[in-house]
Amino acid sequence: MNQPLWQPSAASVAASNMTAFMRAVERKHGLRIPDYAALHDWSIREPERFWREVWTFCGVIAARQGDIVLEHRERMPGARWFPQARLNFAENLLRRRDHATAIVFWGEERVTSSITYAELHQETSRLAQALRVAGVKAGDRVAGYLPNLPGAVIAMLAATSIGAIWSSCSPDFGVQGVLDRFGQIEPKVLFSADGYFYNGKTIDVIDRLTEITRNLPSVEKVIVVPYTRSDPAIGGIPNAATVHDFMAPFKARPLEFARLPFNHPLYILYSSGTTGAPKCIVHGGGGTLLQHLKEHVLHVDIKRGDRMFYFTTCGWMMWNWLASGLAASSALLLYDGSPFARGGNILFDFADAAGMTIFGTSAKFIDAIAKAGLKPAQTHKLDKLRVMMSTGSPLAPEGFDYVYQHVKRDINLASISGGTDIISTFVLGNPLLPVWRGEIQCRGLGMQVEVFDEDGKAVRGAKGELVCSAPFPSMPIGFWNDRDGSKYRAAYFEKFPAVWCHGDYVELTGHGGMIIYGRSDAVLNPGGVRIGTAEIYRQVEQLDEVIESLVIGQDWPPEKPTDVRVVLFVRLREGLTLDQALTDRIKQHIRSNTTSRHVPARIIQVTDIPRTKSGKIVELAVRDVVHHRLVKNAEALANPEALELFANLPELRS
Repeated sequence: MNQPLWQPSAASVAASNMTAFMRAVERKHGLRIPDYAALHDWSIREPERFWREVWTFCGVIAARQGDIVLEHRERMPGARWFPQARLNFAENLLRRRDHATAIVFWGEERVTSSITYAELHQETSRLAQALRVAGVKAGDRVAGYLPNLPGAVIAMLAATSIGAIWSSCSPDFGVQGVLDRFGQIEPKVLFSADGYFYNGKTIDVIDRLTEITRNLPSVEKVIVVPYTRSDPAIGGIPNAATVHDFMAPFKARPLEFARLPFNHPLYILYSSGTTGAPKCIVHGGGGTLLQHLKEHVLHVDIKRGDRMFYFTTCGWMMWNWLASGLAASSALLLYDGSPFARGGNILFDFADAAGMTIFGTSAKFIDAIAKAGLKPAQTHKLDKLRVMMSTGSPLAPEGFDYVYQHVKRDINLASISGGTDIISTFVLGNPLLPVWRGEIQCRGLGMQVEVFDEDGKAVRGAKGELVCSAPFPSMPIGFWNDRDGSKYRAAYFEKFPAVWCHGDYVELTGHGGMIIYGRSDAVLNPGGVRIGTAEIYRQVEQLDEVIESLVIGQDWPPEKPTDVRVVLFVRLREGLTLDQALTDRIKQHIRSNTTSRHVPARIIQVTDIPRTKSGKIVELAVRDVVHHRLVKNAEALANPEALELFANLPELRS
């Protein structure tokens, strides 16, 4: 494709935060930075200067910054950022105290509410006082089993203002899934809602909460947030109180913020847990704050008064990422429930009603509404919207086409990718650059992202492993209860010593962007040729009959494997059956647009495809089922029963 899908106007480039940052760097350091490529190059050559400039430009609030930006730069892991700094994460998010709207909330079509910055500070103050009286101190864990409510943000801010460590998961997790996570970190206080709404239904969680609490002996207090009813029956839950009763004795007053070291633990996030017990990934307050400010202020171009939305639950790192928008003086638009309410229109209804300027969602959502034939550009105004973000899985080129044809023409479509592991992104959007079909716009500032071949050599224009070859502030502090760091090193640094290997199979493009072909551990290898799963998904899901698909490599022959064959599972539109004609058409479409190596040896229809709570399909779990291996933690899936559809299939025996 010779022309970009979108090009920023000269006026928007000139008015962007990124341009203002470039000019500030030029003035201070006597440099000439003509474009983003030059800025990125400077940011990785001079990381100490770069991150100090981010701190200043984004207005980090701190007791002190210190003279040292980076110690042990050569160590990875082991580098230390701002070792003399003292700050508080919550203080930076609560910088605004005025009466403008800070949070707007929709709970499907059942509940709507909003809160101002002044009210947010007041409610956080009252809750923080209550937590202090309950004995919560710096380093204690406070957990949330919560929908994506304003109360979840307030609970996180109250806990982190004290220096406690916040950890959350969404209420669609079952009892064992919660215990697998919170049981490892031993929280002192547990916040939970009484239930939640999804797809028009009310789901009660009181019975689950009772069982969870009885199996978490570390919990000294359970705080219930009434959501689905005004007066939930919590008498059977040990040491429980409603949040209203818990806060009742306390009046708002100026918050006391614990000023803590840069790497003081802030969040504990969890790996998906589909290949064993979830890893408890610990992130520091300073690194999370600085990285999020860089991404929000420079890459997303958030300005005071923006209204940012991301469709997420409290069990996905995008919730933590979204919450940090407060530090950039953006209002947060929170939604909890099914994104397909009102025939798939509810999020666009929310965008119009709330004046949404930044819309974040998943590639799967974009694909689903495209398949459903929605055309928001014709049914909604979306007049304030200027950025649309997509993550969770690679956005196919056809997804780019759909957004520009049927959502909005003048919009920066920012496909982004990173993960729970870094609580941020490696590659993301950019207000200075064009959008090219099927490509993520750029590598993030301060991130020395490269593509390595199997020999650990950097390549361009060829597929390989996404790596980061220099330290960055949002690297995890480590894993919980991994005292010698061995699990942490094994997770990211075994393949290429002293280089972060992220596990994505990718390619750097001639435009300076990136294409992601899938997870490295799910890469197919028929006849020794490496194929990214996204290469096949892109072709299959162009067909109108196919709702979604999942592809694996099956060891073949089963008795004494000498190769791998490609097996494709498809979920078809309701009422359709996979016959020979459709099978042949799928194979021909794949062959015509890729290579004969990409063509599946078997195509099998299934009625459901297993996915994680955040909506990612789980190729590895299906591969384990097909090969008669135990799936160690099916509880981590949103629909674990779907795994049974892949067991002992006769089509895979020949």
